[in-house]
Amino acid sequence: MKNIFLITPPFTQLNTPYPATAYLKGFLNTKNISSFQMDLGIEVILELFSKEGLMKIFRESESYKSDFSENSQRIYALQNDYIKTIDSVIAFLQSKNPTLARQICLDGFLPEASRFAQLEDMDWAFGSMGLQDKAKHLATLYLEDLSDFIVENIDENFGFSRYAERLGRSANSFDELYDYLQSEPTYIDKITLELLEERLKEINPRLVCFSVPFPGNLYSAFRCTQFVKANYPQIKVSMGGGFPNTELRDLKDKRVFEFFDFITLDDGELPVELLNSHVNNPEHHEYKRTFLLENEAVIYRNNTLRHDYKQSEVGTPDYTDLLLENYISVIEIANPMHSLWSDGRWNKLTMAHGCYWGKCTFCDISLDYIKVYEPIHAKTLVDRMEELIAQTGHNGFHFVDEAAPPALMREVALEILRRNLTVTWWTNIRFEKSFTADLCVLLKASGCIAVSGGLEVASDRLLELIKKGVTVEQVAKVTRNFTEAGIMVHAYLMYGYPTQTIQETVDSLEMVRQMFELGILQSGFWHQFAMTAHSPVGLHPEEFGVIPQLNEITFANNDIQFKDKTGINHEKFSFGLKKSLFNYMHGICFDYPLQDWFDFKIPNTKVNSDFIYNCLQDENHLETKANAKIVWLGGVPFSEVYTKSKKGNSWEMMRLSFHTKLDAFEINLEADKGKWLFSILQKIESSSEKCLSYNQVKADYETFGLEDFELFWYSKSIEKLRKNGLLVL
Repeated sequence: MKNIFLITPPFTQLNTPYPATAYLKGFLNTKNISSFQMDLGIEVILELFSKEGLMKIFRESESYKSDFSENSQRIYALQNDYIKTIDSVIAFLQSKNPTLARQICLDGFLPEASRFAQLEDMDWAFGSMGLQDKAKHLATLYLEDLSDFIVENIDENFGFSRYAERLGRSANSFDELYDYLQSEPTYIDKITLELLEERLKEINPRLVCFSVPFPGNLYSAFRCTQFVKANYPQIKVSMGGGFPNTELRDLKDKRVFEFFDFITLDDGELPVELLNSHVNNPEHHEYKRTFLLENEAVIYRNNTLRHDYKQSEVGTPDYTDLLLENYISVIEIANPMHSLWSDGRWNKLTMAHGCYWGKCTFCDISLDYIKVYEPIHAKTLVDRMEELIAQTGHNGFHFVDEAAPPALMREVALEILRRNLTVTWWTNIRFEKSFTADLCVLLKASGCIAVSGGLEVASDRLLELIKKGVTVEQVAKVTRNFTEAGIMVHAYLMYGYPTQTIQETVDSLEMVRQMFELGILQSGFWHQFAMTAHSPVGLHPEEFGVIPQLNEITFANNDIQFKDKTGINHEKFSFGLKKSLFNYMHGICFDYPLQDWFDFKIPNTKVNSDFIYNCLQDENHLETKANAKIVWLGGVPFSEVYTKSKKGNSWEMMRLSFHTKLDAFEINLEADKGKWLFSILQKIESSSEKCLSYNQVKADYETFGLEDFELFWYSKSIEKLRKNGLLVL
């Protein structure tokens, strides 16, 4: 028996668990509260996409044969081929059957339906990605064909990463979802509930907590709790997670509490701990940010005097109970950053709670998950990384920050290097000027492979209105620094921001075109501006020239429909922006006029064709701060003293020979300076901090009896070292 059963309802990701329940379980461990966690989504997927699961699906569909589309007819006719191959394909996507890649890539092994029609450009898109990735993409198309069959003939709500999403998206009223829940469970529901009941009998919990991150998880959460209430009325049920945190803050409809006993907001650790106390002792009525029903009315209780736990106190996420080896890695589209989201198993961690910037006008900066900023100490973070490697056997990490702080990223990188760890990691950032070329090299050396960040609208006027705190020029320089260090860069791009003109949309596209052409962006995605209730735009629409559509709120409240006073139909730009970006990401069509991407007239860009290029023409700053950290990544060189003669004079010289992973080079110096340089590089590398301050390096030079440190520091010899691993941070 476990006290608490933590559940992520269908569906989130196929390749890795959504981390909320692992975070909570890690915290509960620190309080000696027993718990069990389950990702219902992946378990339902594995039940569906199995030999037995497909046999049931095809049997279930027989009564609809007369209504089959041409595509469904083809899939049904090839059902034996799907049934024969499905278990092998799933095992391949679970990295349990890698040799199948060669067969998958041969024509005739996988049955093919409509999704394979997009394969004309396969060689162009995957030519450089290798056999395994090509096979994953083909296997993904195969699964998507089966998904189309399920949606068309079995369950219209099905999706690999969402279920019945329309019922949860901006549902100001509970009516539609409530009515839908009165109907018979769907085919997918039945599988979900069978798996849930099996676990409930095994665990026998007192409290079940559903973490609902997205609208696409909401319906399944309600369907599951409906089942629990009907069959296990003694169990208390709670909901938390991203969806209630953003959408249910104005909850009034008491019918919600026919399904849930409690709904908690924001950080879940203390609210869940207090609910556990209440469930074990009903006389205990202390709550933290919790909705419940009292006297037939929805009440919000926040009556505890206890404060939320510090990030240093919440423990290490615990992935125990989750079927880590059974997640499936897919590659939906030939985009390197999208493959990170859907391919491979990532341990999820957070460097800092909230956002250190917290000013962007489109963001939910009034809510705690953004507003309350609290970084975690680098040593604690790397301790947690080591714990997770030991626990899961995986050394890949996705830091799921709103925006990881540059200074903390530097300290984490240094700590990883101090411990000589081999890890792979990526995160979300702001394109801060703090990301110098040297810092990006350090991050790469520590295992950072990619960053994503918001360029949003590539217009300085709009960036200022957004309060993004960056300029286009700054973004260009930062993306260049990451790219030159070998770190992939993905940009979130926005169109349709309030007051944005057509000219600004066109100019923004031109900026993006130039950045891809110069190779300083590798990936991007355009999304249309959405106004949310908790952002400055949503809270003060009159200041941004928008007219919101005001609805009565009894259930969910986040996305707000609005009219822009400019009257521009921004949606019509969607196809052209996304099509152009798709081509730019593949390194082609840079010479196409922007007009070619749109089937309506657009104005010519006012951006100079070399604007981004000119932004990148840096002047060298011959200045190093006294407290700057000096890091050496290049290892200990070989040294050789030799005599140099000229015009009858001779003197001692030292040759330092360096070997990097990709190259070798040497530096020749007067012997005394060579001996000092050899010595200081050893000191930096062997120091407990893996770095010395600039002042310490300078003092060491002078203690050595040498003069004119600045002249030496900015010499060609040091410049060569700076290009090969001597970093100033």
